Amino acid sequence: MFVISGIGDLLIPDNFNTFIGHIINMLFNSFQFLIFFPVVTLLYFLLPYRFRWLHLLIASCVFYMVFIPQYILILFFTIVIDYIAGIMIEKEEGPRRRLFLILSIAANVGVLAVFKYYNFFTENINTLLAALHVSTHPLPLLKIILPLGLSFHTFQAMSYTIEIYRENQKAERHFGIYALYVMFYPQLVAGPIERPQNILHQFYEKHDFDPDRVASGLRLMLVGFFKKIVLADRLALFVNNVYNQPDQQNGLTHLIAAIFFCLQVYFDFSGYSDIARGSARVMGFELMLNFNRPFFALRLSDYWRRWHISLYSWFTDYVFVPLSMQWRRWGTYSTVISILITFSLSGLWHGAAWTYVIWGLLHGVGLSVEILTKNFFKPVQKSVYYNNICRIITLTFVVFTGLVFRASDLHELYHDFCSICTGTLSSLIQLRHGFSVLMGLGLRTYSPITLIALFTTSILFLFAEYYYSLIRVKQMFFASSSLRMVVYFVLLYAVVFFGYFGEMQFIYFQF
Repeated sequence: MFVISGIGDLLIPDNFNTFIGHIINMLFNSFQFLIFFPVVTLLYFLLPYRFRWLHLLIASCVFYMVFIPQYILILFFTIVIDYIAGIMIEKEEGPRRRLFLILSIAANVGVLAVFKYYNFFTENINTLLAALHVSTHPLPLLKIILPLGLSFHTFQAMSYTIEIYRENQKAERHFGIYALYVMFYPQLVAGPIERPQNILHQFYEKHDFDPDRVASGLRLMLVGFFKKIVLADRLALFVNNVYNQPDQQNGLTHLIAAIFFCLQVYFDFSGYSDIARGSARVMGFELMLNFNRPFFALRLSDYWRRWHISLYSWFTDYVFVPLSMQWRRWGTYSTVISILITFSLSGLWHGAAWTYVIWGLLHGVGLSVEILTKNFFKPVQKSVYYNNICRIITLTFVVFTGLVFRASDLHELYHDFCSICTGTLSSLIQLRHGFSVLMGLGLRTYSPITLIALFTTSILFLFAEYYYSLIRVKQMFFASSSLRMVVYFVLLYAVVFFGYFGEMQFIYFQF
């Protein structure tokens, strides 16, 4: 592999694992953050109102530079471009407005293309040229580290200029406030992907210390820590053990790992979102809800209205709607084609690999099938049995497409799928030989009893989330302060004594 040099410290060091272990020491689930957060929050309330934006901007820069300091320059580059483009879009008329929008999007997509997709497309072009026996030198590859959260703050920056172009938002004249909009540390690395209408005005508001709001934010953070440290990271130990040595697993082990992975992703990402929203709420800022009980979705379309809401709404507003309106003369087919394109791009957003593209395309196909068959099932749609069957089918689809999402390449995906389809029944038959035969290598991580306890706790927590969201149950819960204290004490106790403190990176940091 030919590697372009001369990029200095952005090149991947020889001891990559040690380097990564060094740069991820400001994760939400790190002890460093437990110092960073209270210090930043305390100073925020102590400082005069006119200096608070500067304090948050500096704190956000520090938070991001802990990872790779040089990459702050990438953020500054796109911030300057988009700040100027926003003002020019608002001032200009006619084709010049569109030109500045295109320049802004090109700058953002260009940075994303170089750091995230250059090697992916280059490797595929080299493979294609070799297959066609075209005599040429292979295109060079870049050996650089993907900036953390690049896709998130890139999409948030693009939403700013698009909303100005659509005249839904005024251009921000205060450069520091706009920079803070892009770099606000709670949601800088993994979202939620905010719209300027929701967050920009909040940086101008004076937030006094409110004990009730602070308590609410801390409770939300506690729930997020429980999801991440106790559930997601404990599930990850088993999942990683299975996927790191797939040849030594049986079919049932792969199936259990697939189910655990779906739970892991949810607890990991929704846990991050809860911590982000909670830490922002403590200071008086409200970030959008990013998850809304997705595993209780009735259909796949319902699932996507509940899962990673900020990304789904971004692709809906800026990709699906424009495409479907452009091709609306084709009727239902325009909707289907727009869905397939949108979800293929969504898959590519998650990672530069064919597995992600296939994962997105599968969800696009699933949604298309749902649209094309909705009239066929109308006579039975009000049936309770029909709704429960739909939920089971939706969850099964999510679990099996999760195999595609988790696989490192197509070969591993094929192996995992074949293992589950052909080996699960034979593994169940071997139950008479005991759990050690059934679980195989998985027992090196957890005993069967521990696995059952972890799975049961995860399911009970999902149901607790669901019923807590119901207004009647929520009112009953808040009516008893002693019950609230017991629940929060149990969560805190679980985090301290059952949490995994290995500073395991959040899954969506890689995107």
